[in-house]
Amino acid sequence: MDSPIFLKLPQMIPQTEIELETWMKRHCYNFNSYSINGNAILEGFGIDKIKGEFIWYYTERGIKENIKIFNTEKELIAYAFDQIQSDKWAKTHCIGMTTSKEEKIELSEELRKRDIEFIQDEIPYFGPERPAYRTFVLGCDVLKTKDLKSKYFKTV
Repeated sequence: MDSPIFLKLPQMIPQTEIELETWMKRHCYNFNSYSINGNAILEGFGIDKIKGEFIWYYTERGIKENIKIFNTEKELIAYAFDQIQSDKWAKTHCIGMTTSKEEKIELSEELRKRDIEFIQDEIPYFGPERPAYRTFVLGCDVLKTKDLKSKYFKTV
């Protein structure tokens, strides 16, 4: 019996801002901290084109700081692609936010059963005595956890 042959296709490296946006969507990156192709962000990195220059910038509290300037879109996109791929938080999606330690544990057990990689942390949302627990899944696993987000993501 012939066994199937699986070819590993080379990764498409985006050449334009639209291709970068498409690649990010296809691989389930979040756009919370990246302004790619014009989406609005409160804080993070983005792309601008001003007077023929291609700019990779950082913005926080309404103040933009140019990080690097490129002569071509292709150079900028190669740089941005590398930056985004190396940012572990760019692929995270918060599906759990609760003040209940029991719910945090319950959610982690459910994710393990589903063999879904996740990150959990604790933040002093209401002060050190009453923390909030956050749970993040990576990449396209967010598509497998919509039911969990509706149960465990609370407005705290």
